[in-house]
Amino acid sequence: MGYKKERVKLEKLAEKVTALDLFNQQSLKAMDDAHEQYSHMVRILKNKKPDEFTSLYQIELQEIKAGRKAVKESETDESRQENFTRYKTAMLTALEKTIQAIIDSI
Repeated sequence: MGYKKERVKLEKLAEKVTALDLFNQQSLKAMDDAHEQYSHMVRILKNKKPDEFTSLYQIELQEIKAGRKAVKESETDESRQENFTRYKTAMLTALEKTIQAIIDSI
């Protein structure tokens, strides 16, 4: 079963996330939107092929959620920027792993 459509969406999402560098409300909104899109896609993939995508759903999605929470709970600008970078890294890692899992499932 091919997932070319999902892979292309994830690749475009990765490009958008990569472009975000500095923390501000607009960047946080873009990251939160990317998080929702990723969450939706990984749920669909997990439901279609649980053996291949459940670990991504359980592990990677939790890492993203933890990064998001850390940004929102940050008290200083410096810690907010550091946590935003971790949030971005977690998102990019999850996207890369999911894209690779799709490629491997073809």
